[in-house]
Amino acid sequence: MKKKIHHLLIFSFLVLLSSCSKDAYDDYYERPDSLEPPIYQQLEARGNFKNLLVLIEKAGYKDILGKAGYWTMMAPNDEAFTKFFQEQGISDVNKVDAETASKIVKYALIYNAFRADQLSDYQSGTGWVPDNAFRRRTAFYDGFQNKTINGKPMVVVGSNRNGGYLSGDNNNKYISYFEKEYFAAKGLTSNDYNFFFPGSTYTDFNLLGGSVKEADIVAENGIIHEVTKVSLPLVNLDQYLENNSQYSQFRKLLEDNLVIYAFNQSATTTYRNFSGKNDDVYVKYYDPTLPYSPNNENFLKQADNDGQSDAYTLFAPDNASLQKFIDEVLLKNYPSIDKLPQYIFQDLFKAHMVQGAVWPSKLGSFNNGLDEELRFNLNTDIKEAKVLSNGFFYGTNKVQASNLFYSVYTSAYLDPKFTLATRLFNDGSSYREIISNINQKYTLFLPSDTVLRGLGYEYNTARSEWNYVSPINGAALSGTPARLRLLRVLYNCIVPTPNGELNDLSGSGIIRSGDMDIPGEYIKWSSNKVYAAGNEVLENMANILGYEDQQNGRTYYIDKLLEFSEQPPGTDLKNLAVAGSEYFNFYSYLKNSSIAFAGDKIGGVNVGNSYTFIVPNNAAIIQAVKDGKLPGNPATGVPNFAPALLGDQDQVADFIRYHILVNKTVSDDGLEAGQIETLRKDSKDEKTYVSVMSDTGVLTFIDKANRSANFIANKSNNLADRTLIHLVDNYLLYTE
Repeated sequence: MKKKIHHLLIFSFLVLLSSCSKDAYDDYYERPDSLEPPIYQQLEARGNFKNLLVLIEKAGYKDILGKAGYWTMMAPNDEAFTKFFQEQGISDVNKVDAETASKIVKYALIYNAFRADQLSDYQSGTGWVPDNAFRRRTAFYDGFQNKTINGKPMVVVGSNRNGGYLSGDNNNKYISYFEKEYFAAKGLTSNDYNFFFPGSTYTDFNLLGGSVKEADIVAENGIIHEVTKVSLPLVNLDQYLENNSQYSQFRKLLEDNLVIYAFNQSATTTYRNFSGKNDDVYVKYYDPTLPYSPNNENFLKQADNDGQSDAYTLFAPDNASLQKFIDEVLLKNYPSIDKLPQYIFQDLFKAHMVQGAVWPSKLGSFNNGLDEELRFNLNTDIKEAKVLSNGFFYGTNKVQASNLFYSVYTSAYLDPKFTLATRLFNDGSSYREIISNINQKYTLFLPSDTVLRGLGYEYNTARSEWNYVSPINGAALSGTPARLRLLRVLYNCIVPTPNGELNDLSGSGIIRSGDMDIPGEYIKWSSNKVYAAGNEVLENMANILGYEDQQNGRTYYIDKLLEFSEQPPGTDLKNLAVAGSEYFNFYSYLKNSSIAFAGDKIGGVNVGNSYTFIVPNNAAIIQAVKDGKLPGNPATGVPNFAPALLGDQDQVADFIRYHILVNKTVSDDGLEAGQIETLRKDSKDEKTYVSVMSDTGVLTFIDKANRSANFIANKSNNLADRTLIHLVDNYLLYTE
């Protein structure tokens, strides 16, 4: 009996201990009396959200919002619903179906709880960024949609990355609000709000077209902001185009040329598990070269929440303005729209897309996807402006006047006869941007595909490389060597002409092609023919076949290339120095000097560099002999072109070197002036210089002794490989 009593006492003690522990546990974890009710109960207690509560139940969210969680709810009050019912033409909340109820409730729910003073802050991955947000991600997403694409029924889902799709991301829609702290930080005013919502009043805290009547209603599972307008989920840029016939032409070009529908296994598996159906799912992809995908509800996703701080902008021309542009610009040389290369469509849409939220007052601060300023007048060119779920939409009555469609570049770009030249302009360089800049004037000499192919140039699309076969000797180049050869031809074809210097080619003249970014050479024209150094060698000047004026200059169509010379400058000098020529004496010293080599090569004059040859005329050379600066008879001035003494040979070599300027090609155009290095080195192996004075029709060289040599115009500006050869009236003297 004692044993039984002992066990009973132990059992009674354990029961008592257990009871005490449970009471302590309950006390510790009991819901505090000070904690506010959950969102659903808060709305219910306030009494002015009766309609919203009905929709919450219809949407199946009563349990979710009546328990723990972490939400911000933009809650429309009953007055807002009264207006909504009138707008929708329904009598009361009972007429709202479950699908619509779900849309309203989910779009009113923002993930995480935010007080009003937090909504303007960007929740970045590295911390809060004050006053840098105007949007938040909601619980609503479109999901899988049944569409008919090209007559075929499909289950379609939008891309949730720019040019791509990531499984597991529902592509949730964002909702925008307009709060005073953000507006102040960004320099925005009520006009920026009213441009999008002309029928609403800016109140310092607006949610789309409505306002926040009471903010920061605290609930156990989040924050409630009472709003004055019911918001159905906004469409995105892709959906707005689809649903608006004013821009159907714009959308058709986009859909036909820059959109594909591709089967996706991951999306298909998700859909089948969700729906119990066996359909395949196709992702609607936009061309990855575009600044963004108009059906992507996310922003760049460089950070998870970057959609809080920014959005996309699309400018869409209406049907009439786009059709006019198609007829007058795009199809000027193409027979039909389906014949245009894809890159034209890519550029057309890039011109109308901005990877950022373009507020009306900040229009001038943004560039489009082609890095051009936006060329729209808000007062005259914008038909409508909309805030959508993934960005801003501007409907326009004009097409962005992109450089690509109104510059000398356009002549090749929009003509199928010049695809090779266009490819070269676009070939991994900045040439396209340079010549399409409508703020800079150029003259473009444009060879057709027929001309290029006839001279041995072709592009191998299968290997993505240029090829060249010499029409003279059959020598072949491919890849980089062929491309570089063609680029040298291209340089000669691009001429900066700020004052329209080449609008009349009936006379004659010389001008330098290229600019700071394009290493061009000098070319000449005469009686409506143009030529470069190589054309002189080959004796085949290019004929002008016609021309076209663009906003930034003139394009000439030519029947031959502006060829570069493939012979050393020494050969060109030799050709100038025939018996009786004013170049004869100088060249005679050169050809017998220690710096003259086989093949007319000159020591120190290297392939690929630029030079200027300053050649004293025969009289100046005779004077140099008399002055003892060149070997010969000082009394008579008779030159000794082939001196035997080593000292005399060095004197000749240094004399010639001092008359060759390196790394600069100068002419009488004022483009180059100042101290320019020569080929000569002094006794300490230091560089020597000649001072150059250049202006229109004037070219003077001043040596270290302050002596001048003036170019003789009618005997100068002779073309050679990256070189000009000038005849001057005096010799240059270098003194240690």
